[in-house]
Amino acid sequence: MTVHTSLTGRIAVVTGASSGIGRAAAVRLAAAGAKVAVLARRADRLAELTGEIERGGGTALALAADVTDASALRSAADRVAAELGTADLLVNNAGVMLPAPVAELPTGQWQHQIDLNVSGLMNTIGAFVPQLIASAADRGVADLVNTSSIAAQNIFPNFAVYSGTKAFVTHLSRTLRAELGPKDVRVSAVEPGIVGTELQSHVTDPGAQDWLEGSKKEMTWLAPEDVAEAIAFLAAQPAHVNLQQVTIMPTRQAA
Repeated sequence: MTVHTSLTGRIAVVTGASSGIGRAAAVRLAAAGAKVAVLARRADRLAELTGEIERGGGTALALAADVTDASALRSAADRVAAELGTADLLVNNAGVMLPAPVAELPTGQWQHQIDLNVSGLMNTIGAFVPQLIASAADRGVADLVNTSSIAAQNIFPNFAVYSGTKAFVTHLSRTLRAELGPKDVRVSAVEPGIVGTELQSHVTDPGAQDWLEGSKKEMTWLAPEDVAEAIAFLAAQPAHVNLQQVTIMPTRQAA
């Protein structure tokens, strides 16, 4: 699934860009010609990423910020507009996965997932959707791409809170599409199956760790670049085409 359509002239913002899907998406969008603002907490990772993009001939802006800080995101949005131009592509990707049996009452992990996967998502939308609307009015199209998960649709024991946050992302995306579509802002939810990223390294529950480790013996996991390719494909569609929900699975992953 190689995208041949150029994204030259597009101004993209990618959250969670210091690793995994976010990093791969930033590299892929820049390679297609977009100017890319990369946002995450780890400034050193962002400096490395922008250097890589610039050495490849692209344009990148590093924004060290936490998506749970709404004020910091508004400041980041102002910098994007001032230094790159009005954003017309937002990859809303920052998130965390912390499965555990609900009976263990890991309330800190519950709150962390809600803060990042739900509140952080909404903070990002609040900061950048005005720019997307303005860009769509000016250029005829803009894109909001939210990273969800197959956990939004399927049942995984011990993943209840994570799955709930991703169900929020998918349903929010479908509802926002009805609201923003008439303004020429396309909204898409990308729902990957298992992807080899840092998410797995954050898992502390032994049962979930064993399940993830066992799955490596049963299938080849997706790479972040596989998901990034799909994101670039979404953004490269003609303005009247909106792929609203894209599920990407390892071939051997049944559900």
